[in-house]
Amino acid sequence: MAAKSPIAYIGRVPRKIIHIDMDAFYASVEQRDAPELRGRPVAVGGSRARGVVAAASYEARVFGVRSAMPSVTAIRRCPDLVFVKPRFEVYSAISRQIRAIFADYTDLIEPLSLDEAYLDVTEDRHGLGSAQAIAEQIRARIREETQLTASAGVSYNKFIAKLASDQNKPDGICVIPPAKGAAFVASLPVKRFHGVGPVTTGKMARLGIETGADLRARSIDMLRRHFGSYADYLYAAARGEDERPVRAHRVAKSIGAERTFSTNLGDPAAIDEGLALVADAAWTRIERGQARGRTVTLKVRRADFHTITRARSVPAGIADKAHFLATGAGLLAPLLPVAGGIRLLGLTLSGMIRDEEDAQPALPL
Repeated sequence: MAAKSPIAYIGRVPRKIIHIDMDAFYASVEQRDAPELRGRPVAVGGSRARGVVAAASYEARVFGVRSAMPSVTAIRRCPDLVFVKPRFEVYSAISRQIRAIFADYTDLIEPLSLDEAYLDVTEDRHGLGSAQAIAEQIRARIREETQLTASAGVSYNKFIAKLASDQNKPDGICVIPPAKGAAFVASLPVKRFHGVGPVTTGKMARLGIETGADLRARSIDMLRRHFGSYADYLYAAARGEDERPVRAHRVAKSIGAERTFSTNLGDPAAIDEGLALVADAAWTRIERGQARGRTVTLKVRRADFHTITRARSVPAGIADKAHFLATGAGLLAPLLPVAGGIRLLGLTLSGMIRDEEDAQPALPL
């Protein structure tokens, strides 16, 4: 007999959840505002030797340019890449516009970053007839009011809605009803699961878990042995189950990650890669905790074990992982080169935004 899911289905009408994700948000804003950039490979971020790509246009992604990539690597992959300085105040203002559109359809809005959010539209405020119709109307209004495109995932829970929003990007929509949820999840690689970062993906691969179907075949006891408290979430997710509500008010704590390297880092490319790995691990935890904050703290331990910390606060809040990494890279740059190399790097997000009133200055999507 199969083990009972740790997240039981509640006997009621399924929720109707929409996940809206703007398409290449920062880069698309820059292309919208500078017509000469349209159709060209664009990276938002610093082009200097120690710069980091905060976002890449779809034209740049064709060459393998991705957010959090060192700028020097991005240029090697795409010599014609155009770098544009980030304008987070502009992105925040547009995010506020989009948030106002959401508020016409529901009060249950859970922002994840400036460019994505969950909406619970179980209550059909305007009588449009379906969550898909609501999502289509929201996407049309975003296009009309901002001249930008958004993709949407529509489903009965947050986990699948987020997976679905990435399915038909850019400018697409994907609807996964309850009857198809488990099969949809089974068909996907686990690396696409929200909260499963590179470290967890690698660990799963070593255990022979590559797809949702592989994950579903593992017992809850086996998953708990290898993934601890995270196992219950994975076990349920593999079955298309997720009872987490859309939370308009979220309480968060200080969250971060650090890594001690087997070999001291001295080469600039190795340092950039190490910082990106730490940022990725930290942001995975930040997303799991559904946290938002204003302060990034960098921790650097030299080969002689001397530890240096630097912090920077952003009044409008840290927008997303790319912003988090870029802020950390900005703190690290003045400390380089480090005599003897770097033994440890750490990044932490704090100064948490704890309620809706406090969150308003951050202008989240």
